[in-house]
Amino acid sequence: MLAAVAALAGVVVCVVPSSGQVDVESAPSFGVTLPEGYRDWRLISVAREEGELDDVRAILGNDAAIDAYRAGTLPFPDGTIIARLAWSLDASEENNRTFGRAQSFVAGAPKNGVQFMVKDSTKYASTGGWGFAQFNEGKPVDEAMLQSCFPCHAALPARDLVFTRYAP
Repeated sequence: MLAAVAALAGVVVCVVPSSGQVDVESAPSFGVTLPEGYRDWRLISVAREEGELDDVRAILGNDAAIDAYRAGTLPFPDGTIIARLAWSLDASEENNRTFGRAQSFVAGAPKNGVQFMVKDSTKYASTGGWGFAQFNEGKPVDEAMLQSCFPCHAALPARDLVFTRYAP
């Protein structure tokens, strides 16, 4: 039994490439799966969104994304993956007591799952070369929820549809 489990684990490791993508037929939402280890990727930037989104977010990138940002490469090369993690922006009463006035805010509860943009100029040609995905509590959202991604990002053709600027 132990040998079977070890063999199965080895197969899983071999099937999932380091890019974090798997075969389209076995994957949800634009063929994008939740990339293993994405929380260990490097920070591209942070952002604050108000209005309906009302969150603070960290934008992370895999090695291809970071290399492209550092080199100023546009369009981004195939294999680039950009992740967006978001949280509510909460006042920190503990920090404010320390500072003696209301001035400190911290990341609160996670919001709107984790989102990904995956660059594959052939597979996602109809959406500007990017596939979009969102996972709530590790589960992919309904494909219909992703229909608003491309129209919003399409407004930025000069930046290869990417909102986030690199903050070295």
